[in-house]
Amino acid sequence: VQLQASGGGLVQAGGSLRLSCGASGGTLSGYSLGWFRQAPGKEREFVAAIRPNGGSTYYGDSVKDRFIISRENVKNSAYLQMNSLKPEDTAVYYCAAGRAITSTIRNSPAYNYWGQGTLVTVSS
Repeated sequence: VQLQASGGGLVQAGGSLRLSCGASGGTLSGYSLGWFRQAPGKEREFVAAIRPNGGSTYYGDSVKDRFIISRENVKNSAYLQMNSLKPEDTAVYYCAAGRAITSTIRNSPAYNYWGQGTLVTVSS
């Protein structure tokens, strides 16, 4: 499965962006999907994840109540709606797919497939 993240860009603080993650070479329907981010000089950070059927979602503490993860299995895609963006949200955002379970869904090693990343820059 090849993943491709898109939708990043430059936005002012308080604005919104919607990231998309598309897949080719396989179906995402059986995988948990996650978004992670990495800012310059920092470790990769869990942002959000969603179980295969979309019934359960998980968020990092720093984005909870601002970001919304969703998926459309029929379109083989996932999304991250980012609202009330802050300068500290600036990072490269990666989508990932894997057979993560509840206890591992926040951990990057649980994901087998990764997109190339899309840069989000939030100006103050």
